[in-house]
Amino acid sequence: MGKGMTSIERPTSCRIEPVAEPEGELAEILASALTHDGKPLNIFGVLGRHPKLLKRFNLLGGFLLNKGLLPAREREVVILRVGANARAQYEFGQHTIIGKQCGLTDAEIEALTQPPSAYDWSTGDLALIALADDLHADDCVSDATWMALGTRWSDEELVELLIVAGFYRMVSGFLNSAGVELDQGVPGFPNSEETST
Repeated sequence: MGKGMTSIERPTSCRIEPVAEPEGELAEILASALTHDGKPLNIFGVLGRHPKLLKRFNLLGGFLLNKGLLPAREREVVILRVGANARAQYEFGQHTIIGKQCGLTDAEIEALTQPPSAYDWSTGDLALIALADDLHADDCVSDATWMALGTRWSDEELVELLIVAGFYRMVSGFLNSAGVELDQGVPGFPNSEETST
């Protein structure tokens, strides 16, 4: 957090309810969204309050998750660190599930909520964590982090890394501010009592 800034408490209940009975174009958009027990995830239900925005949100988010250049594991390191930095429980919980599917261990996922020195990260992973931390701290990647990233990633991949981090920072702020509630069965932060049941 920047100097002199204070942390804002997160809402304890949703501020914008998910759309309960989507119709027309919104129903079509939500039919292709990720679901849990046949119901769109809460993030999509809340974004459904603005169908045109949801449609375009899904295009970019879907591209980053399914068609990007980055290896899935490394992408999830960035997303989870962004979610941890933003204290975005919904973001962190959903990507805990995705991260495990992409090869991250429980220990690595938990370590992404702690200082980098708390875990024996590879040099490459440390650079990804530093990218998320630099953007969180000052909206700019430092020269040292940029040099470390440049030893592995092409310009095209660096563009995508920056967009992934920025997109999920935006998503985290949306989730926190709208008070989007965890979907059933999604974990909260590691060592947290909060898991939706």
